[in-house]
Amino acid sequence: MNKTPNAFVICAKNARFADLIPGAASLGNSVSAVFVGSAAEAGNVFGLGAGRLCLLPAKPGYIFEDYAPSIAAAIKAAGKSVVLLPNDRRGKAMAAKLGALLKAAVVNDVMGVEEDCSLAHMVYGGLAVGRRQSQSDVTIMTVGGGVFEPATASVGQGETVELGFVEPAARITLVEVKPKACASVDIAKARRVVAVGRGFARQEDLALAKSLASAIDAELACSRPIAEGELWMERERYVGVSGAMVKADVYLAVGISGQIQHMVGARDCKTIIAVNKDKNAAIFKFADYGIVGDLYKVLPALTKALKN
Repeated sequence: MNKTPNAFVICAKNARFADLIPGAASLGNSVSAVFVGSAAEAGNVFGLGAGRLCLLPAKPGYIFEDYAPSIAAAIKAAGKSVVLLPNDRRGKAMAAKLGALLKAAVVNDVMGVEEDCSLAHMVYGGLAVGRRQSQSDVTIMTVGGGVFEPATASVGQGETVELGFVEPAARITLVEVKPKACASVDIAKARRVVAVGRGFARQEDLALAKSLASAIDAELACSRPIAEGELWMERERYVGVSGAMVKADVYLAVGISGQIQHMVGARDCKTIIAVNKDKNAAIFKFADYGIVGDLYKVLPALTKALKN
């Protein structure tokens, strides 16, 4: 694969540097990590493989996307580049602004990069895989967790620079900031996962899945409706097309129908086990093992058996 001269990794939070910097290193000769905040807040980007840390001091009243003109100026000065961002809301909003400012190709929810440098991503709501080849000097992509193998930080050295601030032509006024509960877990790294779906009638019933996860030392995950519809779990635990891509040894899906948009995120798991009361649920087409039954009866029995 022919590498691009420059690669930029832009994250609103430092957690995704662990997998996006190694990913960028596989695509570009020179890797720059871009962060709004201090060097201490950015973390050990040099130990992950970045050669340069580009900082923008946080300005009161400004949101992440307001720094797009400043970042675009740095990318434009570098020339031919590939730009990686997380596939969350902030990442996609920044990618869109950078694409407009740089007149660059933007591909969301990238699942992989082929040998011919084409980008694989889901289309038609996850029903098919599309492949795109950028025709612009700058290629921008948002990438889900689990696409690139995370690196373990080591000792590294690099250059730290402060980017010049460019005032955006139009701003969104920041009225209020409220703390948001975020999961400290990286689902993409989990070796065992218990995932929950709409088969659970109430939020408090998730305790059944938590007990099962505890019994097998697994992380708890969910389908998109649980995270973004019901708001019962943090978005960081959502598995699917625009969520995390997991490669667990065991993936136990409980009360999940098995829509392709979800299963795309679990397709690389070694063993998939499904529990669903509908014998015709699509999840059984993907499962290595299946239990047809009421999760409210199956989970307590399964948890008890595993604990014993």
